[in-house]
Amino acid sequence: MTYSTLPKLCIRLGYVVVALATCNLGTTKSEAQTPNILYIMADDHAAHAISAYGSRLAQVAPTPNIDRLATEGAIFRNAFCTNSICSPSRACVLTGQYCHTNGAFDLDGRIEPGKQMLALEMRRAGYHTAMIGKWHLKEEPADFEYYCVLPGQGAYHNPEFRVRGEKPWGQNLVKYDGQHVTDAITDISLQWLRQGWDRSRPFFLMHHFKAPHDYFDNAPRYEDYLRAVSIPEPETLWTSHPLFGSIATRGDNDELIGHIGTSIGGRNPRRSYLADLPKMYPAEFPQDYDAKNLTDEENTRLAYNAYLKKFLRCVKGIDDNLGRLWTFLESVGQLDNTLIIYTADQGFMLGEHDYQDKRWMYEESQRMPLLMRYPKSVPAGLDVDAIVENVDFGPTMLDFAGLKTPATVQGKSFKSILESGKEPTDWKKEAYYRYWMHMAHHDNPAHLGIRTKTHKLIYYYGCNYDGGYQTPPAWELYDLASDPFETRNIVDEPQHSKLVSELKARLAQLRIDVGDDGSHFPDCEAIVQQFWDYDEMDRAAAVALSHAYRARREAELSAGKKNIRTWRGTE
Repeated sequence: MTYSTLPKLCIRLGYVVVALATCNLGTTKSEAQTPNILYIMADDHAAHAISAYGSRLAQVAPTPNIDRLATEGAIFRNAFCTNSICSPSRACVLTGQYCHTNGAFDLDGRIEPGKQMLALEMRRAGYHTAMIGKWHLKEEPADFEYYCVLPGQGAYHNPEFRVRGEKPWGQNLVKYDGQHVTDAITDISLQWLRQGWDRSRPFFLMHHFKAPHDYFDNAPRYEDYLRAVSIPEPETLWTSHPLFGSIATRGDNDELIGHIGTSIGGRNPRRSYLADLPKMYPAEFPQDYDAKNLTDEENTRLAYNAYLKKFLRCVKGIDDNLGRLWTFLESVGQLDNTLIIYTADQGFMLGEHDYQDKRWMYEESQRMPLLMRYPKSVPAGLDVDAIVENVDFGPTMLDFAGLKTPATVQGKSFKSILESGKEPTDWKKEAYYRYWMHMAHHDNPAHLGIRTKTHKLIYYYGCNYDGGYQTPPAWELYDLASDPFETRNIVDEPQHSKLVSELKARLAQLRIDVGDDGSHFPDCEAIVQQFWDYDEMDRAAAVALSHAYRARREAELSAGKKNIRTWRGTE
């Protein structure tokens, strides 16, 4: 599909396309009063893969177009998702509600038309609304005036998109043959901005990339990018930190090391990048590659480099396409009149602790990149360490649009923090987290927790919604000030007992404050409560559960049963 065919298609589907020749490219009265809002969300783009955050990857894989938002606007250090998985995070942004309120607990998450709060409120404020790219919320994005969205995860190459049309939702498709999905999504947004946007109104555009969701597949033009580079490794890639984790993530005497958390190297026999990537990306491995001829360390290093290079090539495609968006907005005089937000649906483990994917409450997964530019009221170079959650994104956008936050919304606007650089005394002091999809896809046990500016307390309760398929429960506490890479679980160290009690009490109160009362899945909540105190009897039960889970998992693997859907009780 080409640029020229999209306007014709839009007319055929009932849209009024505003011809470029008749558009006023200047600032209208409406635009002068309220900013355009461009909300850009990548998929699985970890903050430490953005050079503005200054991580180990900053020098080898810079992201200049994303970094521009930090230089000319604000960068957030403590932005967190409340559930590190695709659909729930998107639902939290769209509704301003936590997962247990909006009902999008997992990958079956959906937000029905009529409840897509951001789209409805922005239209009420006079914005022209559009949703383009990855949607991943099952139901039609019907509350947007225009949409062009990928079916489910969508394809990296020759992508199809769902549009509004005469057929039922999901059956009106347009295909971009010969294109990479990152380029296609940007093409669609630029086409809508050129010829679909009603310039008598400010625009609200949600521009959602598929990349860099795994399994990563970059545009062919990036195949040589980083080819000769050895990607810097996290120290925690190598399992050399015996104080990291707990019986919940390691098992009794480390007996579950191979069964909790999918791996970069060969640690997890069910799923690892070492098993997957040589077949998927043979060009990233030696021609005569045979894992049996190399050491574990050599194999892990090869898999890690293949993983990171494919990931960073996808990131490079995003950054280059953002340059196209910035260029267009500058050319029509709208760059400084647009609130630009760049984020991702969550973070991503880039080899830390030998983990792949997200889902964890660990920093690399829970932390979201968040950069915002609006020079009319946001100071350039602002560095924000206030804790914000993805439920706060929607209220903040509404605030910039001059709207009050609806009563249904649980998040709060941080617009004043952006504009003043000061954190109000009554601003939240902690973030709430809960991952519900117990042992699904990437072997992550269900858990919840609290994250302050200095500490993180995680409670692995270890069961599915029905209270079944149990893994050993445990608590973990990390001092992020002294141990930012979370290598030492200090929860059982006597000198921290008072802190543990204090944080447990804060977590219990936070659950009440956000409304996670356990009524959604009472059998699951019974397990949460059973092991909350974690006395000697609970610890003994955890050891027994560790032994039982190891036996069960090994039996499943012996029987060839590798894919188990557990979060809704189906085993």
